[in-house]
Amino acid sequence: MRDIAVFTGSAHPELAAEICEHLGVPLLPTRISRFANDCIEVQLEGNCRERDVFLIQPLVPPTQEHLAELLFMLDAARGASAGRITVVLPHYAYARSDKKDAPRISIGGRLVADLLTTAGANRVLAMTLHSPQVHGFFSIPVDHLHALRELAHHFRGYDLGNTVVVSPDLGNAKEAAAFARLLNIEVAAGAKQRFADDKVVINSIIGEVADRDVIVLDDEIAKGSTVFELLARLRERNVRSVRVACTHGLLTNDAVQRLAAEKEVQEIVCTNTVPIPDGKRHEKLTVISVAPALAEAMRRIHNGESVSALFV
Repeated sequence: MRDIAVFTGSAHPELAAEICEHLGVPLLPTRISRFANDCIEVQLEGNCRERDVFLIQPLVPPTQEHLAELLFMLDAARGASAGRITVVLPHYAYARSDKKDAPRISIGGRLVADLLTTAGANRVLAMTLHSPQVHGFFSIPVDHLHALRELAHHFRGYDLGNTVVVSPDLGNAKEAAAFARLLNIEVAAGAKQRFADDKVVINSIIGEVADRDVIVLDDEIAKGSTVFELLARLRERNVRSVRVACTHGLLTNDAVQRLAAEKEVQEIVCTNTVPIPDGKRHEKLTVISVAPALAEAMRRIHNGESVSALFV
């Protein structure tokens, strides 16, 4: 791995450091400063010339700040004659902006993909994109990982004899079904309609959940509006217990405390694709690291090995 150079911005340096520890390479320093007019300047303080450069930066709040940092890091690496530049996006926030669902609305997922490519990205390594079509927004190769194996490994420690996986909506049902197969249990799904960012309605649940233990699986939880609506429907069907699982635990505002206060919820499980500050930690919250998976994918990309083989 001597020809690899790994840098990160200010979005999630803890994850980047853990990835580098698994790779056995140093995390090279990045200097981010501001001019008097609030413009940022980025300097990669490590040799990039003809090296395989990886830039680790999840797009998390403040999202626009971290996006700008990433674009400047890409420009700096390209200007330093990097051999190849791979953007490691543990969380691609703009993946939710994936279609034109209102007049004269921007499609941020495609626009940001174009920006990353124009700035100098040669390849993208992402994890659990919000919808499959986002993969096609990029005109460069994309390796798309998921955290289902890591989540399944955690839940295998429980008695799953009377457990069912429930997807909050039909769009996530395929992933929920794959997760259920890993655990060898049944799957169900909610019929969801979204009317606004924080307004969703689940009219029914397709599948048998009455008197069952439930694992709610979603790709991301921000405010938790969808999960709270699903909990109301599950409560009507007298489920025994609920464990909530997701890849991206954004958990904005007091989402953790509100979810933990629900009597049916025994545990909230997420990964560390986004940073979880100490103020959001709770005894019911379990955070699983995806650093080993990202590190192995980066190693395979560097060595020209198959990344898809990770899922066989």
